[in-house]
Amino acid sequence: MTRNVTDGKSTALTVLTALFKGSWLPRRHEDPPPTGDTGARPSFTEEQAGPAVVGEDSTLWRMRTTVRDSPGSLAALCTALAGHRVDILNLQTHPLGADTVDEFLLRAPAPLSAAEITGAVSGAGGTGTWIERADAHDLVDAPTRVLGLATRTALDAAELPLALRQLLGRCTIRQFPGTSAGGGRRQADVPVEGVLEDTVMRLRAPEGGVITVERPYLPFTPTEFARARALVELDARLGPRIPRSQDVLTLPEGNDITVRRADTGDLEAARAMHERCSTRTLGMRYHGPVGDADRYLNHLLSPRYGRTLAVQTPSGRIVGLGHLLWDGDETEVALLVEDQWQRRGIGTELLGRLVAMAVEAGCESVYAVTQSSNTGMVAAMRGLGLPLDYQIEEGTLVITARLERDAAHEVSRQYGERVARD
Repeated sequence: MTRNVTDGKSTALTVLTALFKGSWLPRRHEDPPPTGDTGARPSFTEEQAGPAVVGEDSTLWRMRTTVRDSPGSLAALCTALAGHRVDILNLQTHPLGADTVDEFLLRAPAPLSAAEITGAVSGAGGTGTWIERADAHDLVDAPTRVLGLATRTALDAAELPLALRQLLGRCTIRQFPGTSAGGGRRQADVPVEGVLEDTVMRLRAPEGGVITVERPYLPFTPTEFARARALVELDARLGPRIPRSQDVLTLPEGNDITVRRADTGDLEAARAMHERCSTRTLGMRYHGPVGDADRYLNHLLSPRYGRTLAVQTPSGRIVGLGHLLWDGDETEVALLVEDQWQRRGIGTELLGRLVAMAVEAGCESVYAVTQSSNTGMVAAMRGLGLPLDYQIEEGTLVITARLERDAAHEVSRQYGERVARD
């Protein structure tokens, strides 16, 4: 395919001042934080990933510990660290009643292990100490990084879950509707200011539902809660929005199509495409009663749950949809191409762009749910050139593509420039 790019208008940005309380921003993982990497962090006895070494003789560490809120407690910690030639590059304190949680960015001699550092901290009165290797991203000015997260959120509603993960580290983020299918509350009411409960925070979603964020391996601090709440409030104030630029491609037979971001404003056009699709095509996509296909569209097109790409003809008719869905701890890709537009490379183009988005978002893998008879989807997944895992679940085929660094970089290089313009 050849392409001609048309950029959309830039979006004005609004930033909440609450995002800048404190001087500490939790680490960004190797490249962007992996969306699927939401379990407990490895202990300090395990190998740590990421560019942790600074120079040849020093290493960066992030550490959190709790001490009594009394004069001299912080000085004792600093003295203990200095005794091991550990530099404190950044520090933030969180008073919590009789105790204080201290967070550090440390530069330590390379031979010094995490166990030696935590041992010194314990001897100086620190308890509940958590430590992991940091990288050069942690040296970036915290307000600058938070501004970047606010900018991403302001430009695109689909960025909110990713911004929260970069803000909070590995965590599980889920959004629940305000009411259940029967009209009752899906979860307990959440006040406007949200709820912080140790390792879980609950925030009122912009549409009136509930956003839950869980991080079992490390309790949230009040500062982290305030920043997360500010990002959600920013999202709510700006309302639904997606980038409006588009990319014009020429198919091998010479027809032009446009690839662009889609949202709930495209609901009627997507339903019209459903009506033109065969029963077999809809069954391959939705794995259930074909008559129920339309009821999924509002969720699929909402930027609150992921990103959608639409393929549009010069007449304005939508003939293909590709979805990248934030599925709790995982990331799903899904494709639907109208029958008469199949086998023209549209599905391959959509899938490549979606996977490039997943790479940019820091996902470790993406999965597609299909059927073994769906040879087009199977071929498109194989065409990515990524390591694939296959699993049969309840009669359906689940194909997982692992976004390993070198192969994922090649997909991102091939499709990333196009994605940046969508």
